Amino acid sequence: MKLARTLIPLLLAVSAPAGAEGLRKEAGETFLEPLQKRDSILVADQLRYGFTLENIEEGTPLALPQLNPEKDTPLEILGAWQVDSVRVSRRKETPARFKLKASILLTTWTGGSFRLPDLSVLVNGDTLVFKAPSEPLEVKELPVDMESFQAHDIKGQVTFPYTLKELFPWIYGTAMALMALAALILWLTGRSRKKPEALSTEPAHIRALRKLDQFRGNKFWKPEQQKTFYSGVTDALREYIASRYDVGAMEMTTAEIFSDLRESDIPEALYQEMKTLFETADFVKFAKLTVSDEENAKVLPQAIHFVTATYEQEIAGQAGDDDKQAGQDDKKEE
Repeated sequence: MKLARTLIPLLLAVSAPAGAEGLRKEAGETFLEPLQKRDSILVADQLRYGFTLENIEEGTPLALPQLNPEKDTPLEILGAWQVDSVRVSRRKETPARFKLKASILLTTWTGGSFRLPDLSVLVNGDTLVFKAPSEPLEVKELPVDMESFQAHDIKGQVTFPYTLKELFPWIYGTAMALMALAALILWLTGRSRKKPEALSTEPAHIRALRKLDQFRGNKFWKPEQQKTFYSGVTDALREYIASRYDVGAMEMTTAEIFSDLRESDIPEALYQEMKTLFETADFVKFAKLTVSDEENAKVLPQAIHFVTATYEQEIAGQAGDDDKQAGQDDKKEE
């Protein structure tokens, strides 16, 4: 930016015709630099064509030539003049002096031999002429053998094989999705196979006795097994009470269960025996109470006795109801 501010008063953007007034003198040779570094110039190559000015004092007005592509050269001009400062020299109390390099960008779309025009620049009223290269510019075309030439379709986009790093997120995501799907299928399958107790046709007392039978023997009396033992026995009894007495025993506390059973037809002794069993189970499960073998031996018989006794009571009640209904029917017939 500092160099650009220095060059601003130096340049004057006007045309400089070859016949401008003032002293006309030869100032040197032009330069021609291909942007593509090759041994030869091909069609569509770009070239920078220009000249170099030496010892130009700061503030000197310049007028650069305006080339006519159709008249001065068969080459096509791609942009405006570009002036660069190659070197700056400064002395105390004197204006700075520059070595400038001015150039313009050219190209061509056809092959052949072309002669470049001379370049004239107006410097402080004088016209400096820079001679074009004596040798013509040779632009070569790519040779095409028309006899063996065969047109080809446009090539598709180049594809490269995927790497493991690129595939890993997809593989990981697919594996996680499959695992989640398998877990969902297993859960739904297990849920469909599990029959609600309410829909089971097996009598409640049979289910209770079958579950209680699993806890026979003293292998569950060890201190570390007692919680499993008492939980299994009371859960079987809770299911039986819920079915037999229509009490929500599975979600109720011991106190709530036996509060609802207080008005039932359970004999008082059997009622107190079951209440004590449930309270002992609560101490084992929640207070880590260790019960003696003698007390553990009574648990299963008491639970079985409760189921069988209440079931027999239910059968007897149903028989009494049937006899009563039969008597009423006989009276009606008479």
